[in-house]
Amino acid sequence: MPQAGPLFRACPRRRRSAVLRYMRVAPVLLVAALPAVCEVVLRQGDASVRIDIDGRPFTELFFGPGTAKPYLHPLRSASGKVVTRLYPMERVEGERHDHPHHQGLWFAHGDVNGFDFWSATAERKGGKFGRIVLKRLITLENGTRKGSLAAEFDWLAPDGAVLLTERRTMVFHSDPALRIIDLDIQLVGVQAVRFGDTKEGTFAIRVAESMNEARGGRLVSADGRSGEEQVWGTRAPWMDYCGQVEGETLGIAIFPHPSSFRHPTYWHVRGYGLFAANVFGRRDFTRDSDADGSATLEPGAVWRFRYRVVIHPGDAHAARLADLYARYARE
Repeated sequence: MPQAGPLFRACPRRRRSAVLRYMRVAPVLLVAALPAVCEVVLRQGDASVRIDIDGRPFTELFFGPGTAKPYLHPLRSASGKVVTRLYPMERVEGERHDHPHHQGLWFAHGDVNGFDFWSATAERKGGKFGRIVLKRLITLENGTRKGSLAAEFDWLAPDGAVLLTERRTMVFHSDPALRIIDLDIQLVGVQAVRFGDTKEGTFAIRVAESMNEARGGRLVSADGRSGEEQVWGTRAPWMDYCGQVEGETLGIAIFPHPSSFRHPTYWHVRGYGLFAANVFGRRDFTRDSDADGSATLEPGAVWRFRYRVVIHPGDAHAARLADLYARYARE
């Protein structure tokens, strides 16, 4: 697996000369000084990449042999509070132990040529379950305002056959109040691959237990509708899930880009904490037995999905999410 280069290479040129001068006079202290030079730092391990922002942990991408699909865990606010459920990666008192396939932030689908990538876990192997495995880690880039990661993953049938290749770029932004992740996901057909009509998909986050509706959390759609009963199965440009975390009101917004495949998406969001964007589940979401939201990715064809995840203080109104989305939509 390729290794990231020396940390200072990803920093702006004006900072690089200062780092090199410092190396000549105080090489022993260089490692300790680097977080002040590069505010977004990615560190590669054997089965993960850790992302630190401003010298503090933000999240970690897991992709090792013990995973059925890549996922980010945990996600933290700018104040350092965890806004995603810890189970099943960690067992914490007070968290429900349901849906063990809900792991942090992930991208998968429940019917891909009849195979289930959504519900797959390290323990659920073979049979109907597919796996998404790292093909190669292409680049890691550090920087003062943002850092990025590019990778390729293969979506494998239970017999190991490659159905499609996923090209993914993730950009992690530094901001005093916000934590922002941009994801650019391109699915490239290897075989003819049918994504079936099911609610079990596709781009998803499992929010912290304290943010659930039963504990005062709130789901808010771009059009102003709120609560699971009003927003589940609807289509909207964006959605927000906010609630209390350790005494602070925090929210997570998902912004699918207007250029994304089949925009605007349907929303598979639940009061218990599931927060998912799904463009394929038309029959399930509309409850129309004649509807068919399935689509076939032909060999060599490309579907592109773009998402921005914004972790913010306050509710959707206080965070000015409509303005933030409009800005993203122009990018």
